[in-house]
Amino acid sequence: MHDEGELDRTTPLAPDEADALLPRHILTRADLNLWEQENILEGITWSLRSRSPVLSEALVRELHRRMFNGTWSWAGRYRTSDKSIGVHWPTIPAEVRNLILDGQYWIENDTLELDEAAIRLHHRLVKIHPFVNGNGRHARLWCDMLLRQWGRPPFAWKSRELNIGGEARRAYIDALRAADDNDYEPLRELLMRGRT
Repeated sequence: MHDEGELDRTTPLAPDEADALLPRHILTRADLNLWEQENILEGITWSLRSRSPVLSEALVRELHRRMFNGTWSWAGRYRTSDKSIGVHWPTIPAEVRNLILDGQYWIENDTLELDEAAIRLHHRLVKIHPFVNGNGRHARLWCDMLLRQWGRPPFAWKSRELNIGGEARRAYIDALRAADDNDYEPLRELLMRGRT
């Protein structure tokens, strides 16, 4: 529960966001963040138990659904409009399919070492931006699942810092932008540093 002063300091949800929101009691960005985090924890728990092949379009969608199905009506469904980031929305299914096929080829043919393949697949999934929201959090968890499925430890994401902003988030965004220009070194450095 929030007091009046705290409500004044939180950002209200936009009307289009509120329309797609499943829990009707959420009115502020702060409440949404708390609710989403609980939903994401359920998705993480599911991801740790899942034995489905990670390199499949079905799993890409199912993971997003599991992470946000208690929050958004569109969880697990590709976006149907263009955003300031991401590919033109009608191309999303083909882009995700190509990402999956490339990943399968790279790993099955030892074209790229697994960590390198995971770094590049993560970047591409973020760049495609297939869902209305939650793309970065989803792509990080999907990448963790991929690494785990192939017997590798997850990357050192610093997820809490990435979600709230600050220096860690700036470094991550800068590394993704460098990867947009085919310079994967900053992203590689960031993800391999402090790896468990």
